[in-house]
Amino acid sequence: MARKPSPAGEPPTSGIAHVVDLVRHVIPPLHPGGVPFVAAPLALAALGRRHKWVRRAGLASAAATATFFRHPHRVPPNRVGVVVAPADGEVALVDTAAPPAELGLGTEPRPRVSIFLSVLDVHVQRSPVGGTVRKVVHTPGKFLSADLADASEVNERNSMLLETRDGCEVVVVQIAGLLARRIVCDAQIGDTLPIGDTYGLIRFGSRVDTYFPPGSTLLVERGQRTIGAETVIAQLPTTPLS
Repeated sequence: MARKPSPAGEPPTSGIAHVVDLVRHVIPPLHPGGVPFVAAPLALAALGRRHKWVRRAGLASAAATATFFRHPHRVPPNRVGVVVAPADGEVALVDTAAPPAELGLGTEPRPRVSIFLSVLDVHVQRSPVGGTVRKVVHTPGKFLSADLADASEVNERNSMLLETRDGCEVVVVQIAGLLARRIVCDAQIGDTLPIGDTYGLIRFGSRVDTYFPPGSTLLVERGQRTIGAETVIAQLPTTPLS
């Protein structure tokens, strides 16, 4: 069985421990927010175990739900001033727009990257930069398809303002979609989030917008696929602009 190289000084795993290690790297863990949704169809399969179709339907539903709530390990870059994708998905917009009004940042347009998440994408959200949470605001709204331009303004959303150690302000917005009915944000005002750290989850199809300070350089194109916490989507300005 092929083995992954071990760092110098670290003993390689062997036997059952090696197999377990391989499985852990291939099959990502489940986000805690998905446990009730996986447990329910498993319970149905257990109760209906004597009925083939009930058992199969329960197991299939549990497997599909577990896939949706998967929470893979990611390794963010360590370069200074980079912004990573807050989610897996497809870049739907690369433009400028006013940040969410509820954050009180004014109406001056800022560079923006919008990532659309299909039901097949990983749906956890990750901090695009390392910084301190300055504001978190949940705004009720509609549930239009998340790939529509108007979704950023009229759909239910959760807006978060992060301030980096260098004073740059980065906004990340979780936007509910046509099937999404629940936005989870575990971050609170005053928290310090490392870059790439998981902070939230949107259930069943959604969109995540990131707003950057003026002077930032956007590094992705519309239609590009992103990997949350790993794909670099922008470079922050060397000197923050007020």
